[in-house]
Amino acid sequence: MSWTFEDAAPVLGHITEGNCWDGEAMLFSNIAMNRIMRLDVNSGHLGVWREDTEGTNGLNFDAQGNLYGCAGNGRSIVRFENNGGMTTIVDSVDGRRINGPNDLAITPSGSIYFSDRAGDINPDVGIEYSAVLSAEPQDDGSWTCVRRSFDSSMPNGVLFSQDYKTLYVAQSDYRTGEQRALLAYPVNDDGSLGDKQVLHDFGRHRGIDGMTLAADGKIVACTGWEVSGPGGCITVFEPDGRVVAQHKTPADRPTNCTFAGPDLSDLYISSIEGHTLVVRDSGLQGYLLYPN
Repeated sequence: MSWTFEDAAPVLGHITEGNCWDGEAMLFSNIAMNRIMRLDVNSGHLGVWREDTEGTNGLNFDAQGNLYGCAGNGRSIVRFENNGGMTTIVDSVDGRRINGPNDLAITPSGSIYFSDRAGDINPDVGIEYSAVLSAEPQDDGSWTCVRRSFDSSMPNGVLFSQDYKTLYVAQSDYRTGEQRALLAYPVNDDGSLGDKQVLHDFGRHRGIDGMTLAADGKIVACTGWEVSGPGGCITVFEPDGRVVAQHKTPADRPTNCTFAGPDLSDLYISSIEGHTLVVRDSGLQGYLLYPN
């Protein structure tokens, strides 16, 4: 089926990201303005939900409804508290600061897997590599950070399969000779990642930024740009990487997306230009850890 993209909110003119659905409203990051916005999807009212977010990009809920974010300027994974505060979950691994946390995906047991990009956002030197890391909750309430990938040069969007046995990673390295691809890693029982499989290679084109999961296992991804290829698109993949649909967006560079609404059939999309787009009754139903 063809999709119709509507403006769910005014175009903000600078990057929107981190779309997440709380059961009543759409939250998303407005990174350049250092804030998180809240869109009432019924009334269309858009307001500021939280300010001074330390440049938070990716957002996601755990199974209990706690909201976590990738604080790029703070170089940390944070939790947004009900009292308006922010709690740092992890900011280092193996004794060195993380650099530029970008996107995150959370397991039912509360492990937070996130992409960290060396030198991407912050000039200060921390760890000297880009990788998928995870924040692991401990019995005493503390957290431990663990390196999970060793073979991705610039991980971007991260997404679990519905059984949490596969971690999909957008490899988004634009340097000459590096790859832009959709990767799949098997998740071992101890939380480590097995050998990656390249599901789709985008060649010289932009590839994937953020992505979300449909209930039937399809991967719904923000792809493309105005520089090359078909332009900004939402591309739908089977779990094996086969492209089953591609829908051109009004945005030159869509950044992230998630399903929302009472039956999780509406798809909300953010962009580098500051869009909040919606496809109503997309023909797909989303899968979210929270709310479900």
